[in-house]
This record gives sequence, structure tokens and C-alpha cells, in this order.
Amino acid sequence: AQQSVTVANPVSGASPDLLPHFQLEPEDVYIVKNKAVSLACRATPATQIYFKCNGEWVHQGDHVTEHSTDRGTGLPVMEVRIEVTRQQVEKIFGLEEYWCQCVAWSSSGTTKSQKAFVRIAYLRKNFEQEPTAREVSIEQGIVLPCRPPEGIPPAEVEWLRNEELVDPALDANVYVTPEHSLVLRQARLADTANYTCVAKNIVARRRSASAAITVYVNGGWSTWTQWSGCSTSCGRGWQKRSRTCTNPTPLNGGAFCEGQNVQKTACTTLCPVDGAWSEWSKWSVCGAECTHWRSRECSEPAPRNGGRDCHGPELDTRNCTSELCSHAAPGAEDVALYVGLVAVAVCLVLLLLVGVLVYCRKKGGLDADVADSSILTAGFQPVSIKPSKADNPSLLTIQPDLSTATMTYQGSLCPRQDGPAKLQLPNGHLLSPLGAGRHTLHHSSPAAEGADFVARLSTQSYFRSLPRGTTNMAYGTFNFLGGRLMIPNTGISLLIPPDAIPRGKIYEVYLTLHKQEEVRLPLAGCQTLLSPIVSCGPPGVLLTRPAILAMGHCVEASAENWSIRLKKQSCEGTWEDVLQLGTEPCTELYYCQLEAQACYIFTEQLGRFALVGESLSMAASKRLKLVLFAPAACPSLEYNIRVYCLSDTQDVLKEVIQLEKQLGGQLIGAPRVLHFKDSYHNLRLSIHDMPSSLWKSKLLASYQEIPFYHIWSGLQPFLHCTFTLERLSPSTCELACKIWVWQVEGDGQSFTVNFNISKDTRFSDWLVPDSEVGAPALVGPSAFKIPFLIRQKIISSLDPPGTRGADWRTLAQKLNLDSHLSFFASKPSPTAMILNLWEARHFPNGNLSQLAAAVAEVGKQDGALFAVSEAEC
Repeated sequence: AQQSVTVANPVSGASPDLLPHFQLEPEDVYIVKNKAVSLACRATPATQIYFKCNGEWVHQGDHVTEHSTDRGTGLPVMEVRIEVTRQQVEKIFGLEEYWCQCVAWSSSGTTKSQKAFVRIAYLRKNFEQEPTAREVSIEQGIVLPCRPPEGIPPAEVEWLRNEELVDPALDANVYVTPEHSLVLRQARLADTANYTCVAKNIVARRRSASAAITVYVNGGWSTWTQWSGCSTSCGRGWQKRSRTCTNPTPLNGGAFCEGQNVQKTACTTLCPVDGAWSEWSKWSVCGAECTHWRSRECSEPAPRNGGRDCHGPELDTRNCTSELCSHAAPGAEDVALYVGLVAVAVCLVLLLLVGVLVYCRKKGGLDADVADSSILTAGFQPVSIKPSKADNPSLLTIQPDLSTATMTYQGSLCPRQDGPAKLQLPNGHLLSPLGAGRHTLHHSSPAAEGADFVARLSTQSYFRSLPRGTTNMAYGTFNFLGGRLMIPNTGISLLIPPDAIPRGKIYEVYLTLHKQEEVRLPLAGCQTLLSPIVSCGPPGVLLTRPAILAMGHCVEASAENWSIRLKKQSCEGTWEDVLQLGTEPCTELYYCQLEAQACYIFTEQLGRFALVGESLSMAASKRLKLVLFAPAACPSLEYNIRVYCLSDTQDVLKEVIQLEKQLGGQLIGAPRVLHFKDSYHNLRLSIHDMPSSLWKSKLLASYQEIPFYHIWSGLQPFLHCTFTLERLSPSTCELACKIWVWQVEGDGQSFTVNFNISKDTRFSDWLVPDSEVGAPALVGPSAFKIPFLIRQKIISSLDPPGTRGADWRTLAQKLNLDSHLSFFASKPSPTAMILNLWEARHFPNGNLSQLAAAVAEVGKQDGALFAVSEAEC
């Protein structure tokens, strides 16, 4: 019910023209627990002030009134207070909010204050969302969410780290979002702690469950130490290097470093050989001083590799006690005797010279110095030189009569190079002496004489290291017109350009591919074999023009990732670096053109060569060829799938295919290429998606591994893994599965296997097409695409410097060979070098029209010169 309010008489002195003005208005308050709250208001000038709560007047007796006077204006001031209890608020709880308002009167009218809301304060116990424990890597961002309990007034949130207040103002790495989440921008080791979210208001203070944050550090490898010394002081041993998982050290449960902490590699230390004396020589004749002497040499063996010298005298003298001792001067009779002997010797020498000249004239002036290598191929027939055409007298060929010529050889197999000057080709003397004395070699059919050559040279260490079979060998007889040797299906060939062999000489040359188990090539550190090991000879023969040896390689070459060297085996059997690719060559004897899958080696000295690389970074990679084989027939329940991991060169693939032919295997799918990086990680192989109702794998582990160094060294050519499967029923003849091959933390390849066990696959389908199969040796003009006369015209036209640069340099640029200008310029005929390289790269499928167009663009050679039919070429 409305309560009546009696308005008293206005206070004397009140201004009749002013409305009440509130100096103090009631404000929002919260009731905590059961404590009543007080609301107050003050106005001037006012005759009466009353509270009105939720639209009802508060009883006059509930008001506490105070009167005063404003000292500044002299106007009356009235202040009124009331108390509100929890019960009053709860009566209307849920209907609307409890509010109160002051109304002040004066003679001029009334004024209302603002509304003040009275609420019951509380804070619930349970957080809507609490932070949870986490493990994070160092420098990773962290977000800890927190949604405080419901409360009036809304709770304020603060964070504790190990019970200490987190102040974002003091730590720039920390901030609190408007949703009260704690954010650590980058986790630090010092941030490992227990974090608690605290919510509080005027009623209570609540704590969330603590969340343990662990900041862990994954381990990292330190750099490798230097390679240790060889474990043995003599012979084959090991050297190693190590690294530690301390960069950084794993902390707080972080992962330990993956990979090997120790690397081992084979090393060889040359054994010291102490010198030993040879036998004493015979005593000399008694001298005029009545002494004679004998000598010996420290040569059986000579000291080497730090061995001790021989002890004792090298020369032994003693007095002559026989009658041979004479102190008398020679008489006139002795002088006459000596003069007569000298005269007879001179006459004999002159007669011998005259006889030699007559013999040479009867032979038509043909120099029969022949470097004979037929001892290497007892079953080979010599390749005849293609005769010249009757209508082209300029294309000269020589058909030597090897059945009657007889030459005497004496000298060293390997000519010595005493200085930096270019080695000269000796006249004859190409084969090392066979024991003591002189030997005569009769040149006739290799089929008749080959066994005799092998028997007579079987003691030579170099020839004993060559393979005796003919599968990986080519052989031919060549003169100044040159020619070509090729080993079928290997990509290996030897081009002997025209005029590389001096006119009047005939060389028997061989080209052979070595199996890696036949030749010991020492590798150190991170070195790896990148190519096959190839021999061409006779060794030590020097040519007047460089021959070009072509062979494949398996390197993804880049200057920043690889240091590639050409190695050649010396006569003593040691391997020497003769060229470092990418740098200026230190000798004019060797040069190498490295392309994507093949290299072309210019060499003026035949011998044994290999390409070896050393990785400069972990990004260096080799190409592996992955090949799958399986038996063509399966008589038992077990079935084997062999996965080969080969160097990506044609010769290795050829050997594996021949090996699998003998094992009765068939090729499954096309070979794949995998880039194998120098990351010290192994190669893994696994089999998947095999129908479990038909097959089961007998492999106990989930994958197989090939160690990194077995692959990286390149010295183990036929690395493979075998997956042994078992058929659950003998009637099963279909197999479908996938085989994955990948390098740990690297790229991989997958094979989808789907085939019939009884189905045959022809191996010839997967052999690399090679036109060399039918002709391993080509002699004279038939070995070249460019006709001899046209070649000579191009050389004579482009070798002289052109006024406008129209010379061999422009031709090299047209053929994309301008990066080798310095090498070409060092040769007597740069154009001949360019054409020789073109022949080596494009035989037998080279396009003469493209070469003719390039020459025509130079402007000094008419392209019509190349209008020659293939038959004429």
C-alpha cells in the first residue's frame, strides 16, 4: 500500500527559486553474506528527502536524517541514510533487480537521484575451465586457458608460477589475454614450473588445480671430431671419428640424437720395409795399385715407407796378391793391340748399319714398331682396318702385314716423367723387359700367338690384374687413322682420334671393365666411388693427341656439394689424383668433361682410371638404381623377392641382369632412381599391402636396413635385400603388394608389385639399347661420323683466329662447350678437340645436320660440305 508522506514546512532561509541539487547520490552496493548495506544521499537546498526502492517509498522511520548548512552558499543541506538487508533483496530475487532512488523536495519542486542497485555478492567454487599439464619443446609457444567460476561481481584473475605472482609488466615473454589465458610467447627452460589460475572478488578467492609445464630440449649432434690415426702401423686397419649429443644436450625428457655417434672407415698404412744388401758382385780385375774391389747395393729390398737403411760398407777392397798386379806402364805393343781392336769394332758397326738400311728399304719404308697387347685376349681375332675407297684417295688406310714383321723390344713399361715438360712418345720400347736379355715378339694372329704372349708375360703384375674373360673387354689394332673401342651395354668406350698414333706405327689397344672385387681402390673419410673402374692400354703409352675415355657415373654433381677427382693407378699400383674437376688442371695430360650421367676423360697416357668424389655437405647425393627380381617359377611354398640397390651406371645393371639370368629370376617392373644423400642415415626397405589371406611374410621386423657406408662407399656393387614370402596355398599364383624403399629422414620410392608367378619377363627388354653390341671395335673412318676430308677442312678453317671471332671459339659456343675454352686453347688444334668430343658424345646416333648448321653459323665453313650420305660416312 502506498504510504503517505507529510511534507513539512520549508526551512527558513531556503531559496524559493532553486530546485534541489544532489551533492551525494546512492551507488551500487553488494551484500556480502548477511551484512546489511547502507545507502546515502545528500541534497541542497532541500526541505525533504526520501528513498524509493523498487517503486515503493521507504517508511519514514527507516530513514536517518542529518541537517546542516553549506558554508559557501548558506543554503540548507539535508543528508538521508537507509539500510537494506539481505532479506529485503531476496524477497524480489528472480523477479527483477533490487534498486533504490532518492527524491528531494524544495519549494520550487522535486529532484530524483540515480538508481542504485543492491545485489547479493557470491563466487562459485568450480572453475569453468582449468589449465592442464603440458610438455613442450624449447622456444615453442604455450597457451594456458583459464575460465574463472561464475560470481557477482565478476571475479578478477591472476596467475601464479610456483606460488609466485606472474607479472606481465616485468616479463615481455608473458601476457594474459582478455579471456584470462596465460600465453608464453617462447618457452624457456626457466618456464618449467607449476602454474595456478587464481580467481577472486569481494566474497571469496578460488584456486584452480596446478598445471605442470615441462619445457624439454631435444638433443643435437656436435660436429665430428677429426679422423683418428689408423689403428695399425702396418697394413689394413680402421680409423674413426666421433660426435656427442651435446649441441644441445637433451633435457627434461627430450629426444636423444638419432644416428651414429661413431663412424669407422678402413685405412691402410704402408708397412715400413727395411733395406737389405744384395749379393756381392764379383771381384774386379787387379788394378795398377795392386787392389781389386767388389760392391753391393741396398736393393733387396730397398728401404721404403720409413724403413731402415742397410748397415755396413757398400764397397769392399783388398790387396791383390797374385801375379796380375803390375806397376809397369803399358808398352808400345799393347797400344797397337788396342788400336787394332777398335778399328775392327768400327768396321763391324758400319756393316751392320748398311744391312739395316737395305732391309728397311725392302720393306717399303713401313715402320713396324707395334705396341702389342694381344697377350690379354688369347681368343680374340684382330680387327682389320677398313680399306680406303677407290674414289677417295685422301682417306688413307694402312693394312699392315703382321704375319712377317719381327721387332725387338727392350725397355720399361711405364715411361718416367722427370719434369713438368710434356712426355714424348718413345720409339718402340712399350713393353717392359721379360727377364734379362733381349726378346723378340712375332706379330701374327692372336688366336695362334695369344697363349704364347700370356705365358711369356704371366709374371707381369699389371697384366695379372686384368680380367681373362672377354665379356667386359674390347680389343683392336689401330694406326694413325684412329678408331673406337666399346664394351657393349656398359656405356664405356675409348675414342682414338686421327693422328693420335704417330704415322708409321701400329698399336694394339685394349679396353676393359674391372669388377670392383678385382681391383683394390682405397677410399678415405667421406670418399665414394662414382664410376666403374676402367683400364685401357697398353699402359704407359703416350699419344700425340688425347684419346677420349667415356664412362657413366652416379653423382648429382654440384660445386658446393662435391669435390670430384679423377684417379689413375700408377705403375707401382698406387692410386694418384691426376685431376680435380672444377679447378684448373695441373697437367695437360688429362682433362674431364662431366655431364649429367656420363664423363668424358681426355688422356694422352693410357692406364687405369676411376672417378672418386668427396662430399662437402650433407646435401650431396648419389643416384641409386632400385631393381626388383623374383623367380620366374615357384616349386615350393616359399617365394623370394630381391631388391637391388645399385649405383646408377649401365655396367652395374648389366652385371646384375646377367647374375639374375643364372639364378632364374625375372625383372619386376621398371627400375627406379633414388637420390641417396650423405646424411649418415641407412636405407630402409619394407613390404606392404600384401593379401594376408593368400600370403604371409617371414620377415620378423617391420623393415630391413642396408647400412649407410655399405652404399656410400660404392665398393659393394650388388647390395640387395630379400623378402621371403610364403604362400598359404599351393594354388596361389598371383601376388600383389607394395615395396617401399627410403632413406631415413629422406626421400623414398615405392614399387607396386602385381604379377603372375608363372609369367616370364624377357631380360633383353630392360637392357639399355646400345649400338655397340655388334661392333666392339671400329677402325679408321668407320669409327667416326664426320668424314675424314670434311673433318680436315673444318679444322683448317676454324683453327686460325677469325677477324670477327668466327673461329673455333664460336663453334664451341654453338655446341655448348664454351666452358672448356682454356683446355681447347692449350692444344695444337682446338677444333680437333671439339670435333673429337662431339664424336665421343654423339656416336653412333649423332645428327650431322645439326653439326653442319653450327659450322655454317660460324661463317667460315660451308654447311654443304656435310651433304654426305650415311653410307659415305
